Amino acid sequence: MDALAGLLDGPRARGAFLLRSILNPPWSMRIEDEAPVTVVAVVRGHAWLIPDAAGPIRLGKGDVAIARGPDHYTVADDPGTPPTVIIHPGQICTTTDGADLSQAMDLGVRTWGNDPDGDTVMLTGTYETAGEISRRLLTALPPILVLPADSWQSHLIPLLREEIVKDDPGQEAVLDRLLDLLLIAVLRTWFAHPGNPAPDWYRARTDPVAGPALRLLENNPAHPWTIESLAREVGISRAALARRFTARVGEPPMTYLTHWRLSLAADLLLDNPDTTLESIAARVGYGTPFALSTAFKRVRGMSPQEYRRAHS
Repeated sequence: MDALAGLLDGPRARGAFLLRSILNPPWSMRIEDEAPVTVVAVVRGHAWLIPDAAGPIRLGKGDVAIARGPDHYTVADDPGTPPTVIIHPGQICTTTDGADLSQAMDLGVRTWGNDPDGDTVMLTGTYETAGEISRRLLTALPPILVLPADSWQSHLIPLLREEIVKDDPGQEAVLDRLLDLLLIAVLRTWFAHPGNPAPDWYRARTDPVAGPALRLLENNPAHPWTIESLAREVGISRAALARRFTARVGEPPMTYLTHWRLSLAADLLLDNPDTTLESIAARVGYGTPFALSTAFKRVRGMSPQEYRRAHS
C-alpha cells in the first residue's frame, strides 16, 4: 500500500458523505464541517469557491475542486452573495440563525437544494475522518486545488452523477468506491502537472532506485528490513541507496520505514477498537507489543492506548 492508496484505505473510505446539490441563484453556503477532504464536481452551471484566506475561484462545468480541511470556505453562485446556509461538522445543515434545513431543502435520494430544476448541479463527496497514513498526503496538498475540465478526461463524474441518486442494495459501497476512484484520478493528474508541488516522496516513485525501495518498504512493512537487505533487493550498495533515497525522499530509508510503520499502526488502532496491540505489532513489523509501544511513544508522545482513547 502506498500513501495515495493509504488515503483511501480503512475507515476513511467507508460511509463517505455524498450529495447532489441543485440550486438556483441566489445561493451561498458556508462550509464549516472541518472535514479532512471534500471533492466538489460541477456537472451543470457554475459555482464560486471562496476560501477564507484566498481569492474566489470560479468552477465551471466539468471542473473538480478538492478542499482540504479543517479550513472553512464558502461556495456560492457569486462571490458577493452572503451565506444563508451553514454546513457544520457531521454535515448538519442550518440557516445562519441555526434553524435546521435538512428536511426543508430535501429533493430526494442524496439530493438537496432550493429548486429541482436549478441552473447549477454539483456533486459533493466528503471524507469525514482521516487516518495517520493520509496525513502525509494531506499536508502535501494546498488548502484548495482545482482541476479544470480541459486538463483531463474521465468518465467518473458522469458515472457518479448517475449512481448518486440510486437507492439500490449496497449503493453506499458503490458510491464510496466511485468517490475513491475520482479522488485518486484527480490527485494523480494534479501531481503529474509540472507546475504543481508534488511532495518529494511522491515524485521519488519514478526514481529507478528510490522508487523500488519505497514500494518494498510500503508493501512489506512487517519484513525485518535493514539497510543491507533493502540494498540487496534494489541491487545497489548500502551507501548508494542511503544517499539516493535520502536525496529523493527527504529522509533515510529506515527513518521512512519507522514513520510508515507507526502511521499504519495508528490507523489500525482506530480501525477496530477490538484489535489487540500484539496483532497490530505483528502486522507492522514490531516483534512485541512493548517494542511497538516504545517506538510509538517516542515518536508520537503518547502510548498506543492513549492514542486510541484520544482519537476514538
